[in-house]
Amino acid sequence: MSSPLPSSVLDLAPVVPVVVVEDAADAVPLARALVAGGLPAIEVTLRTPAALGAISAIAAEVPDAVVGAGTVITPEQAGEAVAAGARFLVSPGWTDVLLEALRASGVPFLPGVSTASEVVALLERGVREMKFFPAQAAGGTAYLKSLAGPLPQARFCPTGGIGIDSAPEYLALPNVACVGGSWMLPADALAARDWGRIEGLARTAAGLSAGARSR
Repeated sequence: MSSPLPSSVLDLAPVVPVVVVEDAADAVPLARALVAGGLPAIEVTLRTPAALGAISAIAAEVPDAVVGAGTVITPEQAGEAVAAGARFLVSPGWTDVLLEALRASGVPFLPGVSTASEVVALLERGVREMKFFPAQAAGGTAYLKSLAGPLPQARFCPTGGIGIDSAPEYLALPNVACVGGSWMLPADALAARDWGRIEGLARTAAGLSAGARSR
């Protein structure tokens, strides 16, 4: 039995690992390590041929994980990801065509924005929860602070260039509900299939988010 899914992607977890899976055989042990470390929401990016298989395997074999698909940029990808078992969808950007497909998917979704105009356009369309990407390159915490004044109804999951040092600064912002990142998935640990190390890094990330919230 899979874990229950809230109506909002932003309520899944304060830190969402952004995962690039090269070998679908690694998906299940990787997901188990992240869940054991306290990060149940896992965004598998659709950047590799193994991505859909990885989503399917995690959905079938790691019931405590909430697996989603990232880098969704076409309506076809949205449909394929949900068919594979994705329980939420994340896009680096959006168009009206893509937004229609995200709505029709039947699962929670986060369209990506990087400018105030894009935020306003989504608010006009009834979307209040968004991915802010690429977070660091697009202005980081200073930009998000600036958006909070005129656009307080928008809530964000910043992703892109965020690490263990900067994550608390984002999580402390009133318009940030969670952050996405891959700092708990270093390339050498993935190459060595060092799931214990990844679990430890995930636990640190989960604890960091709680600390940021309590300040």
